[in-house]
Amino acid sequence: MVIARSAALFLLAALFEIGGAWLVWQGVREQRGWVWVGAGVVALGAYGFVATFQPDAHFGRILAAYGGVFVAGSIAWGMVADGYRPDRWDVTGALICLAGMAVIMYAPRGG
Repeated sequence: MVIARSAALFLLAALFEIGGAWLVWQGVREQRGWVWVGAGVVALGAYGFVATFQPDAHFGRILAAYGGVFVAGSIAWGMVADGYRPDRWDVTGALICLAGMAVIMYAPRGG
């Protein structure tokens, strides 16, 4: 149950961080305006809070592991939101990142 909760928190964090960055991108690069930028800033702030609910107490471990989720989530977001089509190397790299995330976060540790 702890792993399922942690994974759900990682997914929620990715939604807020990647979504927030995308909103800022849309507001600035696609000239959709400051409302989009403001919504992005709020979402990015929410991302910071979500990470604090992870069951592991080590900030560095959580953020390092989240990096793998961010990489894979960014590719997925690009596919859904922007029509991006990853090639096999994008997919392979994302899977490697997710494997690294799982090792960092969920490997059995003594003590």
